[in-house]
Amino acid sequence: MSPASERDPVFHAQIDGVLDLHAFRPKEVPDLVREYLQTCRAAGMTEIRIIHGKGRGVLRETVHALLRREPMVKNFRLANDRSSWGATLVDIYPPGVPLPEAPANSGKTAAKLCTQPARSDPVTLPGWYRLLQKIFERR
Repeated sequence: MSPASERDPVFHAQIDGVLDLHAFRPKEVPDLVREYLQTCRAAGMTEIRIIHGKGRGVLRETVHALLRREPMVKNFRLANDRSSWGATLVDIYPPGVPLPEAPANSGKTAAKLCTQPARSDPVTLPGWYRLLQKIFERR
């Protein structure tokens, strides 16, 4: 091994379409799920299993809220197997298929909240920002 490779270890994980969230902190979950979906889509996988556990259902609801907003998600449902409601099965659009547009928000839109100058292409805001926006719109 060269000295550079000893200093900068690289973790290579095989993408198998199963994401187990047990080892991650709750604040890491939204970005992790989004990036995993993008990686699976780029690899041509269209069926994904996200293991969130049973517990009180907080993590499950976080995952489901994220999946509802993600344009690449075609459909999702609780697993109907031995894990029952401890895992969610997700169907995503294949890489060559254009993604549907997100439904228009009622009231304030994400583009109105953006301080950047007006552009012809839609502004994509991070998931955590859209989640906070929905929470505060309800108040």
